[in-house]
Amino acid sequence: MKGTQTKTLFPFFLCLTFLSGGFSKPLDFQTLVLTPLSKPPTPNLDLPWSHSEASTLTTATETTPQNTLHLRLEHVDSLASNSTPDQLFHLRLQRDALRVKALTTLAEQPHHRGSARNTTAHVKDFSSSVISGLPQGSGEYFTRLGVGTPPKYSYMVLDTGSDIVWLQCAPCRKCYSQTDPVFDPSKSRSFSTVACGSPLCRRLDVSGCGRQKSCLYQVSYGDGSFTVGEFSTETLTFRGTTVGRVALGCGHDNEGLFVGAAGLLGLGKGKLSFPSQTGRQFGRKFSYCLVDRTSSAAAKPSSVIFGESAVPRSAIFTPMLANPRLDTFYYVGLTGISVGGARVRGITASSFRLDAAGNGGVIVDSGTSVTRLVRPAYEALRNAFRARAVGLKPAAGFSLFDTCYNLAGLNVVKVPTLVLHFGRGSDVSLPAANYLIPVSTDGIFCFAFAGTTSGLSIIGNIQQQGFRVVFDAAASRVGFAPHGCA
Repeated sequence: MKGTQTKTLFPFFLCLTFLSGGFSKPLDFQTLVLTPLSKPPTPNLDLPWSHSEASTLTTATETTPQNTLHLRLEHVDSLASNSTPDQLFHLRLQRDALRVKALTTLAEQPHHRGSARNTTAHVKDFSSSVISGLPQGSGEYFTRLGVGTPPKYSYMVLDTGSDIVWLQCAPCRKCYSQTDPVFDPSKSRSFSTVACGSPLCRRLDVSGCGRQKSCLYQVSYGDGSFTVGEFSTETLTFRGTTVGRVALGCGHDNEGLFVGAAGLLGLGKGKLSFPSQTGRQFGRKFSYCLVDRTSSAAAKPSSVIFGESAVPRSAIFTPMLANPRLDTFYYVGLTGISVGGARVRGITASSFRLDAAGNGGVIVDSGTSVTRLVRPAYEALRNAFRARAVGLKPAAGFSLFDTCYNLAGLNVVKVPTLVLHFGRGSDVSLPAANYLIPVSTDGIFCFAFAGTTSGLSIIGNIQQQGFRVVFDAAASRVGFAPHGCA
């Protein structure tokens, strides 16, 4: 923060007892070291990550099995070199709103099939690093991987809320701007189109038949963006490890608010997602760890891992719930939330129930930043936090945040603890930095939760930061391992 004077806020926290909520025991608090809003570090974009990662991931590679690959992740904001920290944060909230709209629209629509517009080495484990990518409605983190034979490296968004793998392809009828050259399938020895009417083509929710009987795909997003092209199979390369015959969309008409990345690596639970396609090789297991977007990637990189090595022993697991109407999202059972060591009244398992028709529920999503809770649960949580954070100086609301504090001139504060309670007694205690975050460069911090009028609640990536989040579809469970980025 500005200034050199060190101040610490300790207003009667040690002797405070909270009586209005029926509690006579001292409340639980933890220390938050105040880090001002700043720009994320710029990654080294001169080399493909398959080469440049070698120096930063040597230690991890030496301590993991030979058939496990670690790939670095970065946040999308790290590519925005001309924006200020305040501008980046505003953009993050804008795309977050579109992301939530896209997910809730998909969750609330009946799952159906349709027709597209009529336009003419076996390995066990691998991992990839991630960098934030498509900024509007399609994910926050991306990785760099090779496409085709020989491989051409491009940025690909990692998205747990999507299934289809796709990238822009030449010739482009209409393509958005991307950092790397557009992939040309005619120059790849491993590219192959999928025939319309084939079993693989019929697995698409939206498909069609193009010239020469090639299978066509179409993917649309909640902000109006879409990609249309040929459905095909291709080889992907992750830090030297190749995965052959991955079904992906080769998009010739790609429109909307995409920036920088070449396409998207769908990590959803559906049958055409990358984890589902490669289930035999990697056991339908993957995990990621996301560091704060302002953290030094060289010192503490985000990463994604596929295979048995994706599951750390320290992970706390909760059952993965199934939505009978939609198989893309990773649903979990949130049964309650504690603030300051006390369960919040008004928040129970019924608040987040996923019913037999597929309505409601809670999903874990890599592309949503701010956790959204159904409105009654959010208001109960917000009120509990406000009541227990009595020593913090209130400030005016900021964007979607209605609970903010002016902490200018302070270096350290005490904040009430916050614990998420999941099914089967799985409790995840959040670090203070995961729920009281800087929103400006002048010392304003806000409570990083928001309410939603939709029935769908979403656990966002701000609350996930620092945990290794495990998606084990084979065992139908989701796990959280603290300090998972080390």
